[in-house]
Amino acid sequence: MAIIDSIRKQIVPIHKEGYIFIAVFAVVALILGWIFAPLGWIGLVLTLWCVYFFRDPPKVVPLEEGLVVSPADGTIASVGPCIPPPELGFGNVSMLRVSVFMSVFDCHVNRAPVAGRITKIAYRPGLFINADLDKASEDNERNGIVIEGLNGRYGVVQIAGLVARRIVCFVALGDSVGIGERIGLIRFGSRVDVYLPEGARPLVGLGGRAIAGETVIADFRTEKPPRSFKLS
Repeated sequence: MAIIDSIRKQIVPIHKEGYIFIAVFAVVALILGWIFAPLGWIGLVLTLWCVYFFRDPPKVVPLEEGLVVSPADGTIASVGPCIPPPELGFGNVSMLRVSVFMSVFDCHVNRAPVAGRITKIAYRPGLFINADLDKASEDNERNGIVIEGLNGRYGVVQIAGLVARRIVCFVALGDSVGIGERIGLIRFGSRVDVYLPEGARPLVGLGGRAIAGETVIADFRTEKPPRSFKLS
């Protein structure tokens, strides 16, 4: 029994959104292998990549009030003032924006950067240019989520990318979310922007790596008490 428990701890959970894609990849791999064996091996590699893409590992989330965690695994693509998308309802005023770019090798489950209540969800169709480009925040298909938190209103924008063609939102208007809780997923390469209320102090820099639900990207606190964490 101890051996079985140890094996279970080593296996990373797969998000249910990925089951159908993994099944399709597996069937295609079998067909390709039946037609020509080397193609079957290529299909197997792609199937394993699909399994890896839809992984949903637990996160160790910091719980102190005033912290903002990354909504996505990936590379920090931008940090600085920017006018939020109009559909979020923040007005024509610049806010601190932190953008996280997810490659096709990053975990794509998105998490809430702060605890609060969902006060708005706004989907906007658009283009599918490279999400690593700054103009992707304006031109690409996106889904905006507004969270009313302790220090004000936060905007979380899921942005489709060059390969991504499906934005999935797990939350609904009026829901309450905890920091680091799952709020959505974007399939196959994308980006998430976070717009922060006044008073946020950014703690990440351009090109840095972030882990969803774990990496603290901003802090509202003037004093720094000892941290506590939860597994999510």
